[in-house]
Amino acid sequence: MTEQQNGTDDSLGYEQARDALLEVVRQLEAGGVSLEESLALWERGEQLAKVCQRWLDGARARLDAALAAEEAAEEK
Repeated sequence: MTEQQNGTDDSLGYEQARDALLEVVRQLEAGGVSLEESLALWERGEQLAKVCQRWLDGARARLDAALAAEEAAEEK
């Protein structure tokens, strides 16, 4: 695995992580790989899913902050 695949996925954007995750799922669904390769793909998929979730959580926090600021401005 490359260094990026070993856990330094923080530099991936959401779309990159999502696309990589979709590719992992495609490979797992296609079958034809050894148990060891399947486990490595599954672990990679878990890492990528966490990256995607962090991006989504960050986006939700930004939206919530923007909405709260807008509501606070309207109350003045």
